[in-house]
Amino acid sequence: MSPERYARISEILATRQPHLTVYLEQVLKPHNISAIIRTADAIGIHQVHAVWPTTRIRTLVYSAAGSNIKTHHTISDAVNHLKTQGMQVLATHLSFRAVDFREVDYTRQTCVLLGQEKTGMTVEALALADKDIIIPMIGMVQSLNVSVASAFILYEAQRQRQIAGLYQRDRSMLDEEEQQRLLFEGGYPVLANVAKRKGLPRLHIDDRGQVVAETKWWAAMQATVRQ
Repeated sequence: MSPERYARISEILATRQPHLTVYLEQVLKPHNISAIIRTADAIGIHQVHAVWPTTRIRTLVYSAAGSNIKTHHTISDAVNHLKTQGMQVLATHLSFRAVDFREVDYTRQTCVLLGQEKTGMTVEALALADKDIIIPMIGMVQSLNVSVASAFILYEAQRQRQIAGLYQRDRSMLDEEEQQRLLFEGGYPVLANVAKRKGLPRLHIDDRGQVVAETKWWAAMQATVRQ
């Protein structure tokens, strides 16, 4: 890995926001899912959570986003998992108790729930949320496309977190194991893919961005490459 690439990946790791995330409940259209994941990555969200409507959608998403997506079997599994981490859970839903999305404190640990394009959030999901949020509308329409809505909300979260200094850090909020995984997969994608196929352990990346491996690891790797 070149020094420039190592510096870039390290910079990205330092700005990851593990305490901010989105949860997709049965979002159906691949282009919406891709747009949401792209926006999430752009503002430093480390992992997106989801329950998928079909296995096909799940397969398409995993092929594009891989380990940045955490799949749950049910909405209760997902929300309870997030709440055990101390997250406030916000549902994008028009209701009598809903507040303007800009009035929320996103410097707190936060998960934004996004519902299916046609039917929105399920009753179960809404019951589990701590608060409903809306994007004010003054035109004829009552809602935005789910990927557009997510962009508005997530960039408001980024704005608040930037003001609070949550992006200005000397070190990553991710644990060391996760940082090492991302350094290896991002800095040495070919080695990472072959190692995964071969069942070899992930290598350590030193503070210069270089891999640290024993001779027998390289021997096993070379044997894999020749196959």
